[in-house]
Amino acid sequence: MSREFTTDSGRTRREYVKYGGVILGGSLLAGCAGDSESKTASTTDDTTDTTSSSDGTTKTEDESYSVSMAPAGKVTFESVPGKWVAYGGGYADMGVALGKADGMTGIGGAARYYTEFYDELPGVSVDRKKLENNDIGEAGMGKELFYELDSDVHVMDPKMLVNWFDWSEKDVEEITKNVGPFVGNLIFRREDEWHDYRYYTLYEAFEKIAQLFQERERYEAFETLHDEFIAEIQTELPPADERPNVLLVYEGSNEPEKFSPYRLNDKGTSKKQWRDLGVSDALASSGIDGISTTDRGRIDYETMLEIDPDVIMLRAHERQSATEFRNTVLEFMRDHPVASELTAVQNGRVYRGGYLYQGPIHNLFLTERAAKQLYPDTFGDVTGDDELFDRQRVADIVNGEL
Repeated sequence: MSREFTTDSGRTRREYVKYGGVILGGSLLAGCAGDSESKTASTTDDTTDTTSSSDGTTKTEDESYSVSMAPAGKVTFESVPGKWVAYGGGYADMGVALGKADGMTGIGGAARYYTEFYDELPGVSVDRKKLENNDIGEAGMGKELFYELDSDVHVMDPKMLVNWFDWSEKDVEEITKNVGPFVGNLIFRREDEWHDYRYYTLYEAFEKIAQLFQERERYEAFETLHDEFIAEIQTELPPADERPNVLLVYEGSNEPEKFSPYRLNDKGTSKKQWRDLGVSDALASSGIDGISTTDRGRIDYETMLEIDPDVIMLRAHERQSATEFRNTVLEFMRDHPVASELTAVQNGRVYRGGYLYQGPIHNLFLTERAAKQLYPDTFGDVTGDDELFDRQRVADIVNGEL
């Protein structure tokens, strides 16, 4: 393999967590395999004495515990995983929120894992260089990468590996047995035909990852903060008939001509802030479907003009500040012969569209930003410094000061 990954030296698999039974999608059963000294596997039968803790995690008398999440099903751990790898910034952000940043060995898609918000949280950080060096997505998601990182758990949807990266179910079973199990669900959108099992909201998935890492208190502290923040924002929203409709699209160029559309009404976690802020989908009656694994359709300015949305949200510009975005993308649209006819362009209501993969920390910042984008008269201008939630409170939760 041409790419060399960074891994901890001097430690063997036997020093890490041992796993119990793993069921993937009802079709894969992982027993013991590989190094018998480093792994033991068992299935829970009706004779095992178990108790259910307040967080819904099933524990046996010897303090093992199980986490159940579609599509992998029930995964049993004999101790809390120390080393973990996530696909996407959403699950990475969940781990950071739970105080587990140091154990993250790598990530799938480092370029879409935005960590700048952590700079506003005292004592919160990730080893960005390590994650970029160990980007399994950039390196092709091959099985050998999973062996090299040697993580105790893989926080990602195994069916995503099958449908996006041409893994077989046997490949998933092999890595589950020989390296570590999978816990995760593709939740950022709900438009893929192959995803025919349960979806989770952002906080439902976050709760599962909290169970995985046995961090119930941190999860509950985040849930309380989030619920209070959203409730406070929503009390300030204008009446429904005075709220704008939003067109959410994707295109990375500073001189965009065609766009991949998203649907706000598919309930994926990447659109959570728009739903919480009560806006409607500009594509609702258009007959245009959102981007998915099988639908890569694009729209142009002529199509946009037929819809003529109140607000346009453009993804793939998260490395730019609000001012930089306006000075490049918005200025290009203002000078474009067709785009300049759009109401949103004429009113200067074209903004950065947020992350594809967002976790609980991301969501607080992105909701704050979206509130300013949509309702500047109430929450302040998006280029301003108004803060709508307590950064120190978030940092305290991450740092365990509950």
